[in-house]
Amino acid sequence: MTPLAPTADGAALAAVDDVEYGARLLAGLSLHEGRDPELLRHWAAVAFAFGAALPARAQAATPRIVESDGGLERGLLARYTSRPPTVELYTDTLDAAERLVDAHGWRDLFPRGSVRAAALAHEAVHERLHHGPERAALKRALGHPVLSVGRLRVLAHVAGAEELAAHAHARAVCGLGRSPLLLSAALAASASPAREK
Repeated sequence: MTPLAPTADGAALAAVDDVEYGARLLAGLSLHEGRDPELLRHWAAVAFAFGAALPARAQAATPRIVESDGGLERGLLARYTSRPPTVELYTDTLDAAERLVDAHGWRDLFPRGSVRAAALAHEAVHERLHHGPERAALKRALGHPVLSVGRLRVLAHVAGAEELAAHAHARAVCGLGRSPLLLSAALAASASPAREK
């Protein structure tokens, strides 16, 4: 297992709000290179609001759940694939996230066992956005036109928005004090010293 050193300042990580982390995630995607930071913050806020408002629901068919290692190297807690519907949980990353929660004193934000529950809730949103009508609803909420001719408006997909909606939904349905994006930031910051060795 890759060693993780707790970041020096968990309070500084926690001081960054979820929307800012979302805007940073969007800014890191090559498709958004050069976009106005305020537009990215707007899209992040819209995606978070959309995900938080998605009603919790029982899935019609529960995807197969597979547990494996290798998430730390890939920077993933979990991953959804559609054929066949499968959620892969990366136990090494889940364990590392739980250790960071304890190291930073964030247990009030992420109760014990909630990291796994949040990963499953997050991936369930990816499944819904892949198969259901919520994908078009998210596009409408974001309102990013790719083509406008008179009254005709074609809306574009905003890369990264589904990821943010899934994080917000996981926070809402699992009753977390913060979005799992905070854990992603802590994991990335903690893994950096290990990668530099």
